[in-house]
Amino acid sequence: MSGAYWTAVDSPVGELLLTADDAALTGVAFTPFTAPPSGLAPDHPVLAAAGRQLAEYFAGRREDFDLPLAARGSAFRQRVWAHLRQVPYGTTTTYAAVASTLGLSSGWARAVGHANGANPIAVVPCHRVVGSNGRLTGYAGGLDRKRALLALEHTALC
Repeated sequence: MSGAYWTAVDSPVGELLLTADDAALTGVAFTPFTAPPSGLAPDHPVLAAAGRQLAEYFAGRREDFDLPLAARGSAFRQRVWAHLRQVPYGTTTTYAAVASTLGLSSGWARAVGHANGANPIAVVPCHRVVGSNGRLTGYAGGLDRKRALLALEHTALC
């Protein structure tokens, strides 16, 4: 195989667009989205594995994703996204805490928020980042989806 591939899967938070290159997942996007005109490949090994793991996550049987990822972004964004993968299932952190963990001052919280919002692969748990006051703040998939994902994780832990 060579190129870009995609498929769409149903989920409790709406249809998801999954994209991959030859070897890794490159995107998980929420609706509304425009499907690429070619490259439909639901049997692509990475896309099939992502679909299975997402189904397990939404069924409360998976806490972490074990997929090769290839998000495109700046070195700073890559650092933020790598840290997000370390935020435990069922917990939250703040933008300022992420900045601090990366060795940055709390003044970098806004930059962390922008990197968080630019995350192209929704299995990287950017929904687990909240405002310093504990309130839900922006989420690329919308606050209703962020609320639903946090509730799903909380319920699965109980």
